Amino acid sequence: MFFRKSPLTKNQEKQLISAIQKAELKTSGEIRVHFDKTLSIDPLERAKEVFVKLKMHETKERNGILFYVNIKHHEFAIWGDDGINQKVPTNFWSEIKSTAFEHFAKNEIIEGLEKGILMCGEQLKAFFPIQEGDRNELSNEISY
Repeated sequence: MFFRKSPLTKNQEKQLISAIQKAELKTSGEIRVHFDKTLSIDPLERAKEVFVKLKMHETKERNGILFYVNIKHHEFAIWGDDGINQKVPTNFWSEIKSTAFEHFAKNEIIEGLEKGILMCGEQLKAFFPIQEGDRNELSNEISY
């Protein structure tokens, strides 16, 4: 799951981590971003595998979200945990993906991820508002 060299610059990493931190100020939801370059399999299935490897399913409210990007095969998926899927409307994920894809089409990968992450934070606050004593259950670091 690790690259010998990060596909992102330090500034791009900081931009995504900042978006995660900003989004998580509004919700108890937990967001991570993973860049991959494995063999191409269904991106949603691979996102689910990575989600489990990162132990994102172990959050208290089962409210983790993984933004998965396969840079080698130009694939993208968002995987949300069961706690989220039980509460959000059916179009929740499609709106976020559409926003990201608008930027991806212009080769603005980081900006697309950033907008999607911020949308998650904004929308999740209705379902998983920040609570007193809330703690960051998952690392905000980008994984590879």
